Amino acid sequence: MGRFFRIEKSRWFPNKDRMPFDDPTKNVCLEQEAVRVPPPPRLQRIIRVVLPAFNEEKALVPLTGRIRQMMVFHGLDYEITVVDDGSSDDTLKVAKECAREMPIRILRHLKNAGLGATIRDGLIDAVKNAGEHDIIITMDADNSHTPGLILRMVRLIDEGCDVVIASRFTPGARVLGVSFFRQILSIGASWMVRLLLPIPGVKDFTCGFRAYRADILREAFAKYQTSFIEQEGFQCMVDILLKLRDLDLVFGEVPLIHRYDLKPSSSKMNVGRTVMGTIKLLLSRRFGSR
Repeated sequence: MGRFFRIEKSRWFPNKDRMPFDDPTKNVCLEQEAVRVPPPPRLQRIIRVVLPAFNEEKALVPLTGRIRQMMVFHGLDYEITVVDDGSSDDTLKVAKECAREMPIRILRHLKNAGLGATIRDGLIDAVKNAGEHDIIITMDADNSHTPGLILRMVRLIDEGCDVVIASRFTPGARVLGVSFFRQILSIGASWMVRLLLPIPGVKDFTCGFRAYRADILREAFAKYQTSFIEQEGFQCMVDILLKLRDLDLVFGEVPLIHRYDLKPSSSKMNVGRTVMGTIKLLLSRRFGSR
């Protein structure tokens, strides 16, 4: 068999017939052309965004528009679940109008049931419809959370986290439009939980902007049933993390830019009731029943 390749004379090998190695192709023949393997099917994943809404008629249009823009720009499949917690304004009407332009599911409480019940019902609906690879996002419906952060949270899920929290206490975070008093309360709550019931990787226990693997929430509901989210008020966000703490998960955080200045309505949180409820919950879990 003739040579397939020819190496020209050079100052390095002046005599091509006396090469320092044998030509590896001289005893090689092609037996079969390479087989073209079709690409694997694309795994479908839906980012499911749960929005607990109470009297958010002014915030839903800009918020859902920003969510849609971010998802479309990055080529992500998504679905939004709006849970109307017995709103007395036109939240339900606005949600239905938004649903004509993007994939939105709407759940409704006939009477106001509180954030705990609203988050619970939204998560149950999302888990019920979620596939194996889906990611479930919870956000405040008041337009203070930045949807652009979802992509970063999804990446951390892909890198190995089970739960990702948009944190006000991670380097790079910024809080705009929140009173100094409210910021002090948030910092105090963070340190209280970290001292009594620490979770590796978590500094912000009260922020509602989070990403969960759908399978993790499915496992949590299977274990705790209806008691997974049993706190009625804003302290339910702490309760969720304390329940997930027992599942030996990997938690991560990304810096949150909290745009409270974009919130078009006043806060619905009763500060005193939330503080007392959170303290009671922590003491109960630390020194009482789990």
